[in-house]
Amino acid sequence: MHVGMRQYWRDLDSLLQWTRSDPHRQWWLNFLKDSGGTGFWHETYFRRGGMEAIYDDLPRPIGFMTFAPVVAARGPMFGAATRGEKQFAGRPVLTEQELYGKPTP
Repeated sequence: MHVGMRQYWRDLDSLLQWTRSDPHRQWWLNFLKDSGGTGFWHETYFRRGGMEAIYDDLPRPIGFMTFAPVVAARGPMFGAATRGEKQFAGRPVLTEQELYGKPTP
């Protein structure tokens, strides 16, 4: 089965607030620790240019993975806004320590 969704947000603040609140934040933590074999990806296209993506448990390349280099989402690449080189980066939804138990050196 393949399911896709497209989301449009009223403004960036609404999106950032939702991603950092429960139940989304807790769900994201649990999912990234154990996806149960469910593949997940999101790709973000910024209206004024740029894009970023994250992929988890995918059996084969899809989307950007088919033509762009894949870089581990660790260290400076951990948060979506940072990956997209956006000024609003701020803190990511989760910290690396919350997800992996220790920060990346």
